[in-house]
Amino acid sequence: MVLWLRVLSAFIGIPILIAAVWYGGVVLLAVTAALMLLGIREMNSMFFRIDLHVPLILVLPGCLFLAVAAYQYKVGYPAEASILLLIFYLVAMLVGYPRLTPLDVAVSYFSTIYVGLLIFLYLLSTLPNGWIWLIIMLFCTWSNDTGAYLVGRLWGRRRLAPELSPGKTLEGAIGGLFACLLAAWLVALLYTQLPLGPLLLLGLIIGMAAQAGDLVESAIKRQTGVKDSGRLIPGHGGIMDRFDSMLFTAPLVYYYVGRMLIN
Repeated sequence: MVLWLRVLSAFIGIPILIAAVWYGGVVLLAVTAALMLLGIREMNSMFFRIDLHVPLILVLPGCLFLAVAAYQYKVGYPAEASILLLIFYLVAMLVGYPRLTPLDVAVSYFSTIYVGLLIFLYLLSTLPNGWIWLIIMLFCTWSNDTGAYLVGRLWGRRRLAPELSPGKTLEGAIGGLFACLLAAWLVALLYTQLPLGPLLLLGLIIGMAAQAGDLVESAIKRQTGVKDSGRLIPGHGGIMDRFDSMLFTAPLVYYYVGRMLIN
């Protein structure tokens, strides 16, 4: 039943995201910002369970600020915006103390920057031929997730990280890496102008980064005592459950491709 729900959710969700990638620009930015806002709400709910406060009145504007800054900055991740965001949160602590403590600010800032990595979905589209690289990132990330899930269910025996996610297996991780490499190879067949070697290396790195991103989210869920970050997506859980891998793969592809273009 869960597998069918995952397939149905993907059947609905993937075309929406691909359409946003196709239109790019403000449309993709708006979709990315919406994912960030939904993701930060889930972080708020998870941390609230262990008495850590991520005030929505603080972090919702913080996410929007990062999105607008990325749009205005136009030359990569808006690092200056991260500093301004921290200062804003610290000033809010001064005004709101003791209801808003330094620990609350630390968790809020972490949550905003962590969820804010989704902005690289938009930033990837700003590179030359950015929509191609964005599709490659999505295709490889989804292939890794699907390969790891299917191989893990069929042949998984040895646990990969039992303290973080008991359900993930070494066999599943290897299956995900092979699926990611296969996806990169298929892309190379379709776009013969892309160099095969660097593309396969990128596929391998995406596979490893996707699994690391998944485990980081698992650590947060384990710490906060939840199985899923939310219930928005049937068969998957919440936004953070579905996009946790891309929090790592999207920035990685952005900087990898940026380095390729420079060289």
